Amino acid sequence: MTLTSGIAGLAALAVSTSALAGGLERHGYDVDLLFESSPFFFDGSVTYVMPNRKLKNARDHSVPDTDPTNLNNLGYSTTADEYENYADPYAGGKAAIGDSIDCMVDYSEPWGASSNPGRHWAGAKDMSEIDVYSRNYGGTCSYKFDAGPGQFRVIGGGFYQEIGGHKEAVVFAPELLPGMGAILGQDFSGYSGLGRLDGMKDSSGGWRLGIGYEIPEYAMRASLVYNSRVKYDNIDGTLDLTGVPAAAALLELDPMRQALYSRIFGTSTPVTGSATLPDSLELKLQSGIAPDWLAFGSIKWTNWSLLQSVEFTCDGSAAFCGNAAGQPLTSLDLYYRDGWTVTGGVGHKFNEQWSGGVSLTWDRGTSTVTGSQSDSWTVGLGTAYAPTENVELRLAGALGILTSGESNPVNLTTTSYEYGTDFVSALSGEFRVKF
Repeated sequence: MTLTSGIAGLAALAVSTSALAGGLERHGYDVDLLFESSPFFFDGSVTYVMPNRKLKNARDHSVPDTDPTNLNNLGYSTTADEYENYADPYAGGKAAIGDSIDCMVDYSEPWGASSNPGRHWAGAKDMSEIDVYSRNYGGTCSYKFDAGPGQFRVIGGGFYQEIGGHKEAVVFAPELLPGMGAILGQDFSGYSGLGRLDGMKDSSGGWRLGIGYEIPEYAMRASLVYNSRVKYDNIDGTLDLTGVPAAAALLELDPMRQALYSRIFGTSTPVTGSATLPDSLELKLQSGIAPDWLAFGSIKWTNWSLLQSVEFTCDGSAAFCGNAAGQPLTSLDLYYRDGWTVTGGVGHKFNEQWSGGVSLTWDRGTSTVTGSQSDSWTVGLGTAYAPTENVELRLAGALGILTSGESNPVNLTTTSYEYGTDFVSALSGEFRVKF
């Protein structure tokens, strides 16, 4: 045994609070439990993320600037706070089966989004609130054998995933409804003018394959893991337009649109959509560099360009949908590009009870023509305390910079805005038991 033994787990200290990755990523995937040397291992953690993204100079392009129904002309705010804080839980367990096989099961929430700029900003026709959640149940095993001075490991497994969420937006500004009703000789005062895409639920599965090589006495480890894409063919939900008076369709001059609106205004319409969540490939490296010191790094590619525009169409019978059948009623316009995440850091074991680590992470923004997913730089700090040889408590924090950019109208999205350099922070607590 060398002086670097016992520090292999330090690489997880500072990177457990990656905070705000690109696309819809929150926790992502992780199979590091397989490399724990103890026969049985349990790991549970919660990370609380506090993104602070401010949108500014928002413009409503759904109608001309001179139109009195333009939200800018109605005095809607040109600024908004985009993101909401969120928690990222994780739980996993690992067991050794003989000398060569290790298996783990885990629960995570790899994807998600929480945006709530509100109903009174100039982009409210596109989005006043969005929430996307996921639940992932995974099982992964590895087989290891001696190879040279260390051990080679073959990794394989699968996972079952559930997704869901909702989106809310302003269809008609509530300030306009009384006047619209007066034109038609009706009372529209009881309507909110809001539309809500609700449900959006589906489930699917995926698989992973990987390899690893480790020399435990030098805390040296290398792993390369591929996680498959996950295809959701039936994201079913409802487009709730009960907050919009059905008679408002009569004010639409275009005959095709009027026929469509007359079928969906004032009702809840079953809708369906499809999406493919990305595959990823991650390389992780670490090695002892001095007595009780560890250097680590990783690079990950995520295929976010699979997600462009997720459109939702009428899911009812042809008689019910009419000319709305197969026609997009609403959409989530993302237009992502591939994501790249690069992390590097060092860890140090102070004594048998205390250790710590620091990391720097760069994440390439996934937004292109629309959205606010810009590049980010995050510094993470973590510490671990082991009161006994079987129990370890960890606390970590992160502070990051979100770079500036702009978003423009595309497809069904009709808002433009800008954003400056903003900040994100995160705190993480973790409990680990081995025996």
